[in-house]
Amino acid sequence: MNQMDIPPVLVTGATGRVGRVVIDQLLNAGVPVRALTHRSEAAATLPAKVEVFTGDLTVPESLDPALNGATAVFLVWTAPPQTAAAVVERLAAHVRRVVFLSSPHQTPHPFFQQPNPMAVLHADIERLIAATGLESTILRPGMFASNSLAWWAPAIRAGEVVRWPYSAAETAPVDDRDVAAVAARTLYQDGYAGGDYVLTGPESLTQAAQVDVIGDALGRRIALEEMTPDEFRSLSEGTVPSSVVDMLLAAWSAAVGQPAYITTAVADILGTAPRTFRQWAVDHATAFTEGS
Repeated sequence: MNQMDIPPVLVTGATGRVGRVVIDQLLNAGVPVRALTHRSEAAATLPAKVEVFTGDLTVPESLDPALNGATAVFLVWTAPPQTAAAVVERLAAHVRRVVFLSSPHQTPHPFFQQPNPMAVLHADIERLIAATGLESTILRPGMFASNSLAWWAPAIRAGEVVRWPYSAAETAPVDDRDVAAVAARTLYQDGYAGGDYVLTGPESLTQAAQVDVIGDALGRRIALEEMTPDEFRSLSEGTVPSSVVDMLLAAWSAAVGQPAYITTAVADILGTAPRTFRQWAVDHATAFTEGS
């Protein structure tokens, strides 16, 4: 069977940190890929083999050209909630399978049980998908390893002390590449309909230990200083929504003193162990030394 015989898969969030890698994984598996982007100029950042469509989740009818003839959709919700029902309705009219990038809001661990507006939205979209009868797979990544680029890289690049709240909070950072590989596998391979997977890294590490691991990857010690929650709120003002700041602080506070929630889902689906945070840090070391 050649690539022309396989119906294409549509990737939303195509230039994002997971979607972009999903595209590469699908192409490597010989699956034709369509990418949905907000702006046509984004096509320049995607492989030449990808068929690029311009569309917007807030304008559901704009998705139709990209959906026509597709077999599956990787859904990353990047819009306000108002059009979610109409978008899911359109997916159900065109494709048979959807893989939704959600969050671990059902996970019985205090870290994931804090009030979180994004989790409420994810739960609503999951209910909408379930009501359509679509073949669906729900992916629930925990804390992304790449969050540390946004959080700690600016201070590390500048040679400054990393100041952070709740440094004793434990998480199990998952490599974006592992999340993307799982997404790709569940998009093109049968056997995952109805699947609901919490995706984590293989080890529980305090935030302080994660900073140490990055230091090891760079060959130098990185100083870490505890910041109060109020200082974190002040520093985040204007750059991060207050609801997200409140959620993070509550989650980290709840995670102090207990190991992170860890699953075997990545290994179960891929047949290989998930990457460690140390592997991630070594592979991304230059991002902590060069411009963003």
